[in-house]
Amino acid sequence: MRAGAATLSLLAAPLNVQVVRGLAAGPRSLMDLRREVGSPPPTTLRSQLRRLQELGIVERRPRNAFPGNVELELGPAGQELVLVATVLEGWLAGAPDGGIALGSAAAKSAINALVDGWSTSMIRALAAQPLSLTELNKVISSVSYPSLERRLTAMRLAGQVERRAGNGYGTPYGPTDWLRHGMAPLAAAARWEHAHLEPNEAPVAPRDVEAALLLTLPKLRLDEGRSGACRMVVEFGDGEGKRLAGVLAGIESGRVAFCSTRLEGKPSASVAGTAAAWFDALLECDEGGLEFGREAPLARDLFEAFRAYLFDAFFP
Repeated sequence: MRAGAATLSLLAAPLNVQVVRGLAAGPRSLMDLRREVGSPPPTTLRSQLRRLQELGIVERRPRNAFPGNVELELGPAGQELVLVATVLEGWLAGAPDGGIALGSAAAKSAINALVDGWSTSMIRALAAQPLSLTELNKVISSVSYPSLERRLTAMRLAGQVERRAGNGYGTPYGPTDWLRHGMAPLAAAARWEHAHLEPNEAPVAPRDVEAALLLTLPKLRLDEGRSGACRMVVEFGDGEGKRLAGVLAGIESGRVAFCSTRLEGKPSASVAGTAAAWFDALLECDEGGLEFGREAPLARDLFEAFRAYLFDAFFP
């Protein structure tokens, strides 16, 4: 799985959503929680709770002086997971065929389609240009043709990709606006993993950064007077091993004229920072960790448009 996928898969399970929502209102006894989440089989609930405890999402605490009498409550990781669920819920509400309720079977299907497309790098490939199934199979050699076909079909049925005009060599598919906005819950989920899971649990990778920027930047609109080139990058490693991943965007009269992952040259503006700094800036409005170089106004305008496109609905 890629960064953010494990967390969204966790929230695709209706029972997990019900548990987090139930405990978000305050501590509950096991009996009260079971009743609140629809009285699932005790073994099923205990199994799910055990997994959530292992992740630090749910904690147990003594309820009173009697041994063994405990309450369940959200731990710090669980409290922050509520934010991820909020962003995910907002994204589901914007589904093309009508809002989808988080915790429903339809939500599970939509989230799994997003996660599969993300983890197999299909979304990264489609972010660059529309591709047919045959072309995807050539680009992504690590996934079998039948598996790619199933995943592409799931994304199409969910409204995350759509047919585009082709040249007769298969039907190309490109991302819908809803899929582009799906970078918001993925970013929130990746930030949660960065804070609460082990470092080797699918850290943010260069292809994740490229996919998110390639998908969103072409939809941004700036003031018509803004023109120039801006490099938006995430820094990986440090010292001599430092690596940059991101895009070079060309702005003409307030619109993104081109977007490339080739970072050569000296653009008139730039914004750079670690993955943690980008997460803080996007989700906490704390831009202290980002570096805006050279023509800072253009870089800041582009960053703010990027943040607004993804998160203004949740953090206006």
